[in-house]
Amino acid sequence: MTDDTHAYARRNVLRGAALGTALPFLPTTAHARTPSPATSPRAGAEAPAHDSASLRWLGTSGWRIDVGGRTVLFDPYLTRFRTGLFDGAFDPATRIAATDPSLVREYAGRPELILVSHSHWDHIADVPHLAKTTGARVVGTETTFHLLVAFGVDPLQISVVKGGEVLDFGGGLTVEVVASLHSRNKKHAYFAPGTLTAPPAAAPATISDLPEGDTLAFQVTAGSGGPALFLMGASDFAERAAAGLRPDVAMVAVPSSTATHRYVPRLLRTLGYPPVVVPVHWDNFETPLRGPVVPDPTMDLSGLIGQVHRESPASRVVVPDYRTVYGGDMRPRR
Repeated sequence: MTDDTHAYARRNVLRGAALGTALPFLPTTAHARTPSPATSPRAGAEAPAHDSASLRWLGTSGWRIDVGGRTVLFDPYLTRFRTGLFDGAFDPATRIAATDPSLVREYAGRPELILVSHSHWDHIADVPHLAKTTGARVVGTETTFHLLVAFGVDPLQISVVKGGEVLDFGGGLTVEVVASLHSRNKKHAYFAPGTLTAPPAAAPATISDLPEGDTLAFQVTAGSGGPALFLMGASDFAERAAAGLRPDVAMVAVPSSTATHRYVPRLLRTLGYPPVVVPVHWDNFETPLRGPVVPDPTMDLSGLIGQVHRESPASRVVVPDYRTVYGGDMRPRR
């Protein structure tokens, strides 16, 4: 979850929301600003075609990545349910909804691998069902491990990581694990912090039973010669841990506050000014995934887009929607 202040104070306007949701592409605009050579964006940077990979946004920070007949999921939150987060009545005692199998069939397929950034409900709630019904390997933190075991997932199916690991799944599919940070609200806090060192006594029943449990980012290389994709589940990062990654496509979580100092400029510089930047975690994730994207009015999507254009004018910004399947360079397949 990006910010727990939705329930208490909400901005009324998201600048440019209609434009962002109406078009899958927002063209890069040239600017007069000239960065210093030491921090200059890659001149004329453009992601290669990477026709072998296809990508689909699952809303929130979630993605489905298909390459060579193999499916990787990141933070797949498919069965959305109401917590009051978006209408000023947030209830931490909201019960975790059962997974809708029809959504799994439609959006998730049969994944080989599930990557989990952290353990808040809008990132992990569908993972137990997916793991148990598909046999997919889950990669996440120790807290994610303990929660999934409490949900009945086979412990041998879960890989615990901390950050720094480079995992080779064969066929050119590699996953670099990046130690990261959870985003913070304007009070420099966030919902349900904490970690687990053992499974809880009973399976989690409410969203407050799902602590953050530390946060990871991942860089996935999608097959031999495929794109390098940077995936993040919250709008903060560990600058030194992410240094040198240089992804082709960066999925960047939109912040809901300015608590993180110079978040966008530092992130773009750290990632080497990616050729393609894709804003994520800016939608109302309590609306149906089968419906249109509804922006979260606390997330300044257009502000992030403007910062990307200013800081990295060579980068192309792609605002995703739920229906479009993209190629590895984030151009629509259909």
